Amino acid sequence: MEQILSYDKQLFKFINSTLSNNFFDWLMPWLRNSTMWVPLYLFLILFATLNFKKNAWWWIIFAVCTVICTDFLSSAIIKNNILRLRPCNDPSLVSYINVLVGYRPQSSSFTSSHAANHFGQAMFIYLTLKKHFGKWPLIFFIWAFSISFAQVYVGVHFPLDILGGALVGIFIGYLCGKQFNKTTV
Repeated sequence: MEQILSYDKQLFKFINSTLSNNFFDWLMPWLRNSTMWVPLYLFLILFATLNFKKNAWWWIIFAVCTVICTDFLSSAIIKNNILRLRPCNDPSLVSYINVLVGYRPQSSSFTSSHAANHFGQAMFIYLTLKKHFGKWPLIFFIWAFSISFAQVYVGVHFPLDILGGALVGIFIGYLCGKQFNKTTV
């Protein structure tokens, strides 16, 4: 396990320090900001209302349930039982780290709730919209990855935190997406 955590720190240093540049320093804090994505969320609600008609509220309820479940599992269960310092609070990284957010979260680093929530939404959206748009909803996985990558770049998560959150999100998103498809057939 020590070797895996060592590789995780090395990959963190590469993403957070080696890849550091002015454009990413501007983009990444903005990309991970939840309020930046409100127009997308509103568009998805409008889209669901127009396309799912009588099932639109079910789609919205299942989408919200996906986030509630991923966030609860990641934040309330996993983070409270697997205590890991965030990179921005890790004394062994103080000379390497580039923290690009105005605060240093004190909660446990593992898992990333941003990753869990966004990968959960990506999976839910993919499963519920693929019959309408083919493979186009896969783009939401790029969206989730970008937000998750930004979490590492700004210094608040390790790559393994992202992987753990992504797996939680994909699992919950899969369950919610399949249940929505079964419920609304």
